[in-house]
Amino acid sequence: MTDLQFLPSLTPPQGSFVLFGLLLLSGLAGGHLFARVMRLPRITGYIVVGIVLGPSGLEWLSRPALEEMRIFVDIALGLVLFDLGRRIDIGWLRKDRWLLATGVTESTATFFAIFLLLGYLGVEPAHAAMAAAIGVKASPAVLMLVARDLKAQGQVTERALILVAINSALAFFLFTMFWSYLHLEYRAGWLTVAAHPVYVLAGSLTAGWIMAQTAIHGGEWLGKRPDSQFILIVALIVIAVGLTIHFKLSALVTLLAFGILAKNLDRKHALLAVEFGQGAELFFVILFVFAGATLQLELFPEAAWIAVGFVAVRFAAKLLVLLMLAPLNGLRFAQAGLLGLALVPMSGTAVVMVQSTAAVYPEFGARLAAIVLSAVAILEIIGPVATHLALRLAGEASPDTR
Repeated sequence: MTDLQFLPSLTPPQGSFVLFGLLLLSGLAGGHLFARVMRLPRITGYIVVGIVLGPSGLEWLSRPALEEMRIFVDIALGLVLFDLGRRIDIGWLRKDRWLLATGVTESTATFFAIFLLLGYLGVEPAHAAMAAAIGVKASPAVLMLVARDLKAQGQVTERALILVAINSALAFFLFTMFWSYLHLEYRAGWLTVAAHPVYVLAGSLTAGWIMAQTAIHGGEWLGKRPDSQFILIVALIVIAVGLTIHFKLSALVTLLAFGILAKNLDRKHALLAVEFGQGAELFFVILFVFAGATLQLELFPEAAWIAVGFVAVRFAAKLLVLLMLAPLNGLRFAQAGLLGLALVPMSGTAVVMVQSTAAVYPEFGARLAAIVLSAVAILEIIGPVATHLALRLAGEASPDTR
């Protein structure tokens, strides 16, 4: 033992705590720079920082480090999907059936547009179906954070949130059901083909129902105390994420179901509309830095034309349906067009869906990633800007944010 052995090593610290702190600081700085200097959404800054720090950039965030972040990403998505789900009032959708019909039609048209294009471009049917299912949904996290930054309120903002919830639910359903198709492609046993999607969907919905019932009864017991209910909801979201990992269920389906059921089964209005506030910002930074870092930009040249076509037909399908059904929804054509622009983003959940496939069938997941993540690379850059522009042009941004 030398006299100076108590001193630390001169090599840079590699611990996860240091890395995690640097990630948050870098994301915060990038978001501030893009918002204040370039007048772009903070999300764009978070994503660019992720790209720069990730494996496609400086490689400060290695793939093992990104795996360590995954639990925080799941919690972040849980907060977003729960918050999105509790905006869905089933009673209101029963009265305004054209809004529900619009969401279903828009989602269906998007799926078939992407599926047919990918088939025309020579993509195998299994890859095309899974990619199209992922492409159905827009990014709730982008829409919610941009709307919150702009303090946006109005028809375009509220309808966009409802449509995102509808197409998220349908995308998760399609994606889960297509696992049977995927198992058949890889010659899995008939029990796996038939039972796996049913287990995941039924189990995830059941977990969401249990979380909702626990939240409602907990809210009745705690009373209308915002601080206590905030802790209750966050704790249940974390528990739900943990349960879905342990039981190999879908965290995305579980948390969306949790939000929807907590809203619509709460007959006595025991639960308050808890605002996650500044605490959620930490998870938003993590989510979008992670989304940027996981993009495999080296795959983009291979699938560039496919990605561009994917983005184009996805936007066209959503926009055309919204324009055609605008009069039935009481919207002007300009509002319908801006609504279509607001639904452009596709981000974190798409990345998670691709990764869940790669975890089971790595070869299939690699090909799916080349298609979907190349499109996500485009949409992560233009998506937040499109949503930001749509809500501003709709006149729904608060005057003090302009």
